[in-house]
Amino acid sequence: QVQLVESGGGLVQPGGSLRLSCAASGRIFSINVMRWYRQAPGKERELVASITSGGSTNYADSVKGRFTISRDNAKNTVYLQMNSLKAEDTAVYYCNADVWTTSGVRNYWGQGTQVTVSS
Repeated sequence: QVQLVESGGGLVQPGGSLRLSCAASGRIFSINVMRWYRQAPGKERELVASITSGGSTNYADSVKGRFTISRDNAKNTVYLQMNSLKAEDTAVYYCNADVWTTSGVRNYWGQGTQVTVSS
């Protein structure tokens, strides 16, 4: 069994910063791609950023230059540094990962963490 647990969400003013963390635990051999998604009320879940085990990254156009994804492979943890936050960044942020286990590669989701950008 693999679990992804996010932390770091909260309320922040426009222009502020937050850092999200997502730690994977369980019977893990290795983790391939780790991702952050978000879902705002009334909208579909969207991919925000992704990072491979080698450190290659991709970002949604809406967050380029403001958000930075990184990971610590030794800790099976992925981070999302969010700067210059805007009201439209308000959403539940979800961690997602492709994890090698005894059953092969499986995709896992975290429970989500709320980010609210408001004055």
